Order: sequence, then C-alpha cells, then structure tokens
Amino acid sequence: MDNPASARILSSMKHDSDVVIVGGGLNGPALALALAQGGLSVTVVDAQPKGARGNEGFDGRGYALALASQKLLAALNVWPRVADNAQPILEIKVTDGDAERGPSPFVLEFDHAEIEEGPMGFMVEDRFLSRALADALDAESAITQLHGETVVAQEVTSAGVTVTLGSGKTLTAKLIAGCDGRKSGVAERAKIKRSGWDYGQTALVCAVGHEKPHNGIAHQFFMPGGPLAILPLPDNKCSIVWSEERARAEQIAALDDDAYMEALRPVFGDFLGDIHLTGARFTYPLNLTLANEFVAPRIALVGDAAHGVHPIAGQGLNLGMRDVGALAEVLINATRRGEEIGAIDVLERYQTWRRWDATTLALGMDGVNKIFSNDNPLLRGVRDLGLGLVNALPGARRRFIREAAGLNGELPKLMKGQPL
Repeated sequence: MDNPASARILSSMKHDSDVVIVGGGLNGPALALALAQGGLSVTVVDAQPKGARGNEGFDGRGYALALASQKLLAALNVWPRVADNAQPILEIKVTDGDAERGPSPFVLEFDHAEIEEGPMGFMVEDRFLSRALADALDAESAITQLHGETVVAQEVTSAGVTVTLGSGKTLTAKLIAGCDGRKSGVAERAKIKRSGWDYGQTALVCAVGHEKPHNGIAHQFFMPGGPLAILPLPDNKCSIVWSEERARAEQIAALDDDAYMEALRPVFGDFLGDIHLTGARFTYPLNLTLANEFVAPRIALVGDAAHGVHPIAGQGLNLGMRDVGALAEVLINATRRGEEIGAIDVLERYQTWRRWDATTLALGMDGVNKIFSNDNPLLRGVRDLGLGLVNALPGARRRFIREAAGLNGELPKLMKGQPL
C-alpha cells in the first residue's frame, strides 16, 4: 500500500462507491453525511424499510446529546432540522440513595453557567433526530440508500471490498464502515473478537409527564439496584432510564401501566409533582462489549459496533458521534493526500485516535456503576464524601462539566463545529 505505483493502480479501479456504511440508525447516517460533504461517495445499507425511522408519534425515547455532538450535527446541517424540538440541559444533579431513605444530602451539581460555551447538551427525541438525519440523507446526491437490505457476506481484497446483500445484489467499495450495533455482523465477518461482560441489569425506559417544570435539569440518582436517569424533554415531560437488577426489572416490565407507575413513583420522588406515563415502554438488557480492534484491512467500526457501554450519563451516542467525526476526518484528509482510504495504516490513525478514549470512558462508567450499584454502607459513605468533595472544588467541578459537554480531549473538527 505504501508503493506509489500500487496506490495509483488502486485509485484507478472503479467502485460502486468509496465507502459502504452498514447500518442506518444514527451513527451510520451521520457518518454518511460527513463523508459526502468531504467529497466521498457513500452507500448506506439499512435493514429497515424506508420511512420506518422517525415515526411521527411520541414514544418517549430520547437522546442526551453533549454540546460537542450538537456542534457536529450543526456542522452537518442537521441541527436546524431538530433545534425547535430540542430541550437544553442547563443543570445536572447527581445524588446517591434509595427509595426508602431518599437521596443523600451530598449532591453533585453541574451548572452550564460555569462554562462559556452554552448548555452542556440537549435532549432530543428519537423521532425528531432520526427524521432529521433521514431528510438530510435524501437531500445529498453523493449518498445512495438501500433500504430493507442486509449484508450477508463481505470479501476484502487488495483492490477493494465486495459486499453481498440478502437480495443477491453485490456492491464494491474501498472501505466498509460497520455502524451495525453491538452484535455487529461487519465485525464478526472480519473475525474481530470482542471483550466484555454482562451487568445483570436491565434498563427500563419510558417517558413521564409531570405537574411542575423541570427547568432543564437532568438528574442521575444512584440506587442499589442501578442508576435512575431523569432527563428533561420539552413540554413538561422527562425521559426515564431506570436500571435495575434483571429479575426485578423483569417483574416491573411485566406489570400493566398503572402498576408500573406505582413501582416508579417511590423511586422517582415527588419533586416534579404527580407523574403519569406518556408514550411507550421499553427494556434493554445491559452489558459492556468492546471490540478488540476498531479496524481491519478495509474495515472500520463505529459506535456500538466498536463499544457498547452502560447508559450512565447517556454517553453511548456521544461516543459514536466522536467516532463519526474522527473517522470522517481521517478518511477525508487521506483522500486529499492521495492515500488509499482502505489501507490499514490509514485506518489505524482512526483507531489510535478513538480506542483509548472510548475504552477509558467505557471502563470508567463500568467502575462508577459497580461502586454505586450496591448498598454497602462503607462504600456509600466513601462515594457520598466523594460527591460532596467534587462539588466543593470549582476546578474539579468545571472539568466534569466540560467532560459532560464533550469538550475535553482531542476533538475532531466537526465536534468543534468546523467543516472538514
């Protein structure tokens, strides 16, 4: 690949597109837009039928987008499509306790006023973000979309990669980007192994309406069975991500709506007045899964295909957006230098950029979950003291605020709001 003659030969070969992206959720479309705006041709293979994502009805699912992720979406011209339906996150309050004793008096509070950039992030419902990305894809002529298709085989050669679809159609490209989730077929076919473990927890996800305004405050309440996240949505609603021990979660999930709310109310508390269920209910078994390699020859993994993490602090999608920004920047810069984008030395730049950050954050959240998801009196005293200590140190608190906003570390240009 380092031979200039080989590079000229490879660049002269014809492919259906420069990059085939497998996965049409959120990371896949965002990556497609970033690459297309940088001059690359892209094909997105989406297992869902066209129009299946971004349904009009409210179902309660939402995402906590860090400020840096919002900047990326703005640079891709997606943010204007969702801005009117986004809820700014102005404060974050972190507490420890349980339903019987209530919250600990030690509270860690993050206020967006302590940084200059603006809100720490935004809550956006799945229906609005998915539809905005779909509309942006439709408007981009350099992107080909194949809906209702799955990849059943992939073959990598020195000349490129060939993808075979379930319909029998084949595609050729210089590179495959696997944006196909925790059980990534792209990774499995490339024989990339995974490491991780099960948490023995299940996330109960829903949305509630409430009497009192939330004032843009997000709450993270750590309980013995797992954390409860209360995330503000527009119109006096909140998105709930309630992690519980699996057996208990299965019991709660099996209840009817009224009984489900009776189980939630003592955990939620009454600080927002009376609450009621709005939208649908979902359950997600929780585990940690990390790809041992983020890349292989002509293969790159993005988002959950590379790292599936605990939903503490809602960082899963934000990690994926960092992957999108980094991979797009590496590939576009390589193209402008005349390099072969599928070459392993090019792809290793992406892996070097992202693997340490993603793995460190994943293991950090794993550690927080283990420390807080128990009722050990000694650990409870230590962690409460830690929350109070961080809250009393402005410098430490500001660093955590910037971390929550996604502003620390070596950021891709897109996450600074800069075009590639």
